[in-house]
Amino acid sequence: MVTPEEIARRSAERMWADDAASRSLGMRIVHVGPGTATVTMDVRPVMINGWGICHGGLVTSLADSAFALACNSFGEVTVAAGFDITFLEPVHQGDTLVANAWMRSRRGRSGLYDVTVTRTSGESPVVVAELRGRSRSTGRPIEPR
Repeated sequence: MVTPEEIARRSAERMWADDAASRSLGMRIVHVGPGTATVTMDVRPVMINGWGICHGGLVTSLADSAFALACNSFGEVTVAAGFDITFLEPVHQGDTLVANAWMRSRRGRSGLYDVTVTRTSGESPVVVAELRGRSRSTGRPIEPR
């Protein structure tokens, strides 16, 4: 019998194999489990905007990737139905970001997820953004390659 943890791992491997966007930004999967995921990204010089801080779209991309891994962890192809993000602190070149996603609720084909993005550079982690995501399952299983 396949465990929920194994389903989450296999789903993440399948999805990540074709996720050129996340990989090209240097994102790394740290953890994936049923309804949860942790992804990291180092902020490189090419990620800095005209004001000398990390482009908000890239912070959003990290949060979205963690959200995607968490909501696809049940073995069904699941997509974002929408999300809202709030930026709380600036992010700078050299910072390491960690996005922790977890399921808040899942009913039928709809899900609700929260993602906290922290900056781990410095003495203690600082929350830099919060994302609330809404997902919708297509009902199709995630097939192995």
